[in-house]
Amino acid sequence: MVRVIDVRRSGDRYRGSEPPSGISSLHAFSFGRHYDPDNLRFGPLLACNEERLAPGAGFDEHPHSHTEIVTWVTEGELTHQDSTGHTTVVRPGDVQHLSAASGVRHVERNDGPAPLAFLQMWLAPLTWDGTPAYSLIRREDLPQDHPDTVVLTLPAAAATLHHLQLTPGRPQPLPEAPLRYVHVLNGQVRFGPAPAAELGPGDSARIGAPAEGPLTLMAHGEAPAELLVWAMEG
Repeated sequence: MVRVIDVRRSGDRYRGSEPPSGISSLHAFSFGRHYDPDNLRFGPLLACNEERLAPGAGFDEHPHSHTEIVTWVTEGELTHQDSTGHTTVVRPGDVQHLSAASGVRHVERNDGPAPLAFLQMWLAPLTWDGTPAYSLIRREDLPQDHPDTVVLTLPAAAATLHHLQLTPGRPQPLPEAPLRYVHVLNGQVRFGPAPAAELGPGDSARIGAPAEGPLTLMAHGEAPAELLVWAMEG
C-alpha cells in the first residue's frame, strides 16, 4: 500500500488580509474569494485558517450552519459571543468548539491590548440535524507536558484533534487514522520515509491511506516543536 503525503507550505496559503481593518488571514483551503476547485476539503476538514487580529479588530456578527468550528488560540485573547448566549475569552492553549448545526451567529474580536493569533478549523458534520452547541476546554484542564494529548473528540465529524509536543531526539508516532492532517504551530518537524519531509511553523501535511508500520515525527534541531493533528475517518 502506498502512503500519500501532500505537504503544503505556509507561504502558499491563500491570503485574505484586510490591512485597514487590522485582520490578516491565511487559508489552507479554498475560501471566500479564493476559490480553488481542487482544494475544497480534505476528508471532513473544510477550512484551516490562520488569523491575526490587531487590538480592537475583529469579525462582526455573522452566521454559520452545519459546521463544526474548532479554534485554538496561540497568542493573545479571543473574545467570543454567540446567539445562544455564550460570551467567553479564549486564551493560548484553550480549545473552543462551536457546533453551528441548524444555525448560529457569533462575533469574534480582539478586545485585549496585545495582538491576537489563532488557528480556526471547520469540519463538515456527518448529518445535518441537531441544535447549536458550545464548549470551551481550558489549557489547565488538559494533560500538561504529554507528548500526545487528545484535546477534542468530534463524533459528529468522525474526527479527533491531537496536540503533539515533540522533544529533540525522541521520535513520536503519528496517531493512526485513514486520514490525518498535520499543522505545525511552532518549531521544526521532520517526518516520513526517506527522504524525510521537513515542516516549519504554519506548514501542513495531508496524509492518506496508512501503510505498514507507524509514521513517526521528530523535532528537528535543538528546539522542541508543537503541532496539531486531526485524525479522521474520511
